[in-house]
Amino acid sequence: MKSGLIKRKRPKTVKSACKGLRRIMQRFWPEIRKERFLLTLAWVGLIGEILAQLLEPWPLKLIFDHIIIPDATELPLPIPFLNNLPQLLLLTLLTLGIILATALKAGASYMSLVSLSIASSRIIAEIRAKLYGHLQRLSLSFHSKARNGDLITRIINDIDRLREVTITAAVPLMVNTLTLVSMVGVMFWMNAQLALIGLLVFPLFIFTATKLTQQIHQVARQQRRREGAMAATASEAINAIKVVQALSLEGMLESLFATDNTKSLEDVARTQQLSAGLQRTVEILVALATAVVLWRGVQLVTQGAATPGDLLVFMTYLKTSFKPTKQLAKHMAQIAKATASGERIIDILDTIPEIRDTQGAIEAPAFEGQVCFRNVAFGYEPAKRILNGLSFGVQPGQRVALVGPSGGGKSTLVSLLLRLYDPIEGNILIDGHDLRQYRVESLRRQISIVLQDSVLFAVSVRDNIAYGALGATDAEIEAAARLANAHDFIMALPQGYATPMGERGATLSGGQRQRIAIARAAVRRASIVILDEPTVGLDNENEQAVTEALERLTQDCTTFLITHNLQGAVSADQILYLEQGQILERGSHDELMRLGQRYAALYQIQSAIEHSDHHGSAYVNCR
Repeated sequence: MKSGLIKRKRPKTVKSACKGLRRIMQRFWPEIRKERFLLTLAWVGLIGEILAQLLEPWPLKLIFDHIIIPDATELPLPIPFLNNLPQLLLLTLLTLGIILATALKAGASYMSLVSLSIASSRIIAEIRAKLYGHLQRLSLSFHSKARNGDLITRIINDIDRLREVTITAAVPLMVNTLTLVSMVGVMFWMNAQLALIGLLVFPLFIFTATKLTQQIHQVARQQRRREGAMAATASEAINAIKVVQALSLEGMLESLFATDNTKSLEDVARTQQLSAGLQRTVEILVALATAVVLWRGVQLVTQGAATPGDLLVFMTYLKTSFKPTKQLAKHMAQIAKATASGERIIDILDTIPEIRDTQGAIEAPAFEGQVCFRNVAFGYEPAKRILNGLSFGVQPGQRVALVGPSGGGKSTLVSLLLRLYDPIEGNILIDGHDLRQYRVESLRRQISIVLQDSVLFAVSVRDNIAYGALGATDAEIEAAARLANAHDFIMALPQGYATPMGERGATLSGGQRQRIAIARAAVRRASIVILDEPTVGLDNENEQAVTEALERLTQDCTTFLITHNLQGAVSADQILYLEQGQILERGSHDELMRLGQRYAALYQIQSAIEHSDHHGSAYVNCR
């Protein structure tokens, strides 16, 4: 089972690279099959192009052997009625034949290229959607280790490279390869001796191509990794630009980016150098083969063993058949890059989410809100447990406050309830059933959450609220906004509920963002609500408005409140004091105060500080 990005061994030979391509084809075969009509059309066009290419030089042969040099052969024209035509009419028909063959080749090529372009665009769009959807469902443990910029590079750049190479390299390579096979077959039919001479350079070419293509593929994989690292560095810096500028980290991050950028450019230059070297080597080998064939072919013509037209057609075929070898270097470099990109995509798609529907999982019914933790243990790493042996129960409609020092496991506890992670020991029950018996989506759909820093999306206010319950009506959205004390300020925005938000809701104040987040939670109408420090960082006015909204949101709901402000925990039905992953104290506020231990001491300290701050601010105001 793969829970992270996999580093595969690099292919060491062209054969290994071909296996990589075959693996990519097999992996994406379901998407490819859907476009079989267009792909069949492309193949028909491809075969038509090759046949037209085979016919193209023959009118020229007939012109040489029967018009320019009429005594070159005693054989009649292959089409009987042409033998009785005047030379001028014959010349006209043969020249028109050249145009017709070229037109047929162009038409077939156009049909093949357009069909394949449409098919590949559809296939790539489906693969990209599949990759994006898979990334959305991968567990938090995966995303905590992966870098966002690298993942974005795989979704955008790696997918684009697959599409581009399909058109710019794969199609020409197929055309040229099939042309090579066809031309070689015809050349052996025409003159086996000249054909063998022309093919003598192929072993040398295969050796050179094998060696250089291996290096191209390795450098291409390395370059893709560097591009992912650059994207990750840029993404992290932009997302945290406020911190970057506040800590004057611009120079340091620029240096990191510049290092990866320079190395990536060096990889690009190395790839181009290897590709250019292969192309130049091929050109020399082709020139060598052409010269030897021409040397021997002229001798055969002077000896009467062949006609000038035969040699002309043969040399045309030889030149055309070597075209694939001239282009192979460029195409193999592009295909090597595409293979590297395809493998990076497959690495993601083959990563299995740790949190997924278990076999036989059912749709969760409407929850009443009873929650039970039974001897629950959890650690992000097996050797380091965050929670250990947690057991407690919550009745429907009860309010539970999770308090204690940072790092005690409060946020981890509610993450387990949302099934963002699974416990390594014990189980969690809702209404008497283990969470893992339910489909993940149906479970999370019945739990609302309001975070300390609630994320808003760069869409309209209406859509941000509706994300809590897709398909919510305008009336339901407005009702949720009123419950959250958000309706009035929303209506004061330039376009009301249609006002687009800046990225992460940056165009609103902290209190406004939080109230829209509460509205998003309210429109869901869930029976279980999680509040994670929902009022931290707000001024008194906004805190009061948010607190009132939260009271309405959580009415009659089973509520989990994570807070460091113990004033917010006073009204809770049950307070759990967590420290080092264990519940050290539990009970109501009055019960814990009578107990007189950790909670009571912390509450008294906070009360004293608040009392001191209140009098200090009053003194300053009087002054």
